[in-house]
This record gives sequence, C-alpha cells and structure tokens, in this order.
Amino acid sequence: MRPRLPSPATPRKGEIAPPGWLHQRLLHVGPELLVLDKPAGLPVSARSGEALEGWLPALRMGKRRDPQPAHRLDADTAGCLVLGRTAPMLTRLNALFAERRVGKIYWAVLRGTLAGESGVVDAPLRKVSSAARGWRMEVHPGGDAARSAWRVLGRGGGMTWVELQPETGRTHQLRVHCAHLGHPILGDPVYGEAGGGLHLLAREVSLPLDPPLRIEAGVPGHMRAAIAACGGPT
Repeated sequence: MRPRLPSPATPRKGEIAPPGWLHQRLLHVGPELLVLDKPAGLPVSARSGEALEGWLPALRMGKRRDPQPAHRLDADTAGCLVLGRTAPMLTRLNALFAERRVGKIYWAVLRGTLAGESGVVDAPLRKVSSAARGWRMEVHPGGDAARSAWRVLGRGGGMTWVELQPETGRTHQLRVHCAHLGHPILGDPVYGEAGGGLHLLAREVSLPLDPPLRIEAGVPGHMRAAIAACGGPT
C-alpha cells in the first residue's frame, strides 16, 4: 500500500502548487529528497513538448529551488525517479549513483519464453546512428562495459516476466540486453516491436542513507495484463 503523503506545503509567493496527478505520484516526500513514480511516456527533459522538467517548479513545495533528478529514466520507462531537493543532497545522490551504491530493481515483460531461471548479461554497449534508423545502442566488443542480472518471476501467454538489476548504468542498457538474449521487452519500438507501450518499470530503489530508504512503485496500467498473464499481481 502506498504511504499516506503530506499535503503540498503552502506555496511561496509566486510559486505554484503541484497538480493533483503529480502529487498522487509522489512515493516519498522528505526534507531533502523526493521519489516520484514517473509515468511512462513523460521524458525527464525534452527540447520540445511536455517533459517533467516543466513540472519541477510545482514540486518545490516550500523550497527556494526546483528539485533535480539524480539519475536518468527513459521517457517510456515508468517508475521510481529520485530527485534532490537541496544542493548538498543532490551532490550526495549523484555520488551514490555514480559509485553504483544505489540498489535498483526493474520489472519487465519480455516477448517469448526465456529459458533458464536467472543469469547475467555481460555485453558492452556503444552508441550508433544512421539516417534510416536514427541513434540507438548496440552490443559491440569495443563499447563500454555493461552488465545486467536477470531473474524469471513468471511465464505465460508466450511472455516472460523478469526482474532486472543493472550493475552498470548505460543508456538503454536493459532494453538492449534483453534483446541480446533474444527476448526484447514487450512494446519496445527500437529493439523489438512497438505496440502497447514499453513494458519496463523501475520497480524499486534503495538508497544507503541514514536511515536507509527503500521505495517501491506500483505496476502501471499498461503492464498489468501482461504481468497477470505471467502469474503476477494485477
């Protein structure tokens, strides 16, 4: 059950309050950081169009500065996004992510029946670009080191529900590694087949603070049917 959250603080003069949909997506509100359940389809930043950065002033909630994301999530990935509310905490969070001290668990639904129960993909990645397909990431021996652990949580309906733990943080790492296994993430328009939305959720984040903080995001609507078909919660 999602914890009861405090109401937004009284806005400072000239400050706007968070709209209802945004406040409902706050998984954790602390004096120095926030954890937001980012909706799928909303980029963190964008050159044009709606993006989370446009809503950051509404998340000040009494602070003098906008909160800032401490890490990245793809636009089409839903789930836990950590934001620092103060400059010292943002610096600390950035260091924790850079040092790989933050625990990150993802849920994904893959196309097809993945053999085995668990394993590790150790496949370096590099960025490539072409006029026909635009930019993307690919497995290449000359790329940057990238490792992802996986564990099967359920199967059904010609799909596999997995838990993923990235040991590194390369762009599109989990999406490329799943495709490299021969089972792209359901709804992936770049490394698989589009349709129904990307079935990738930043399910849990664990921060080694004092006290330690562990936050979990619920399953988004577009993933519920596929996870249920694999024996998971609806």
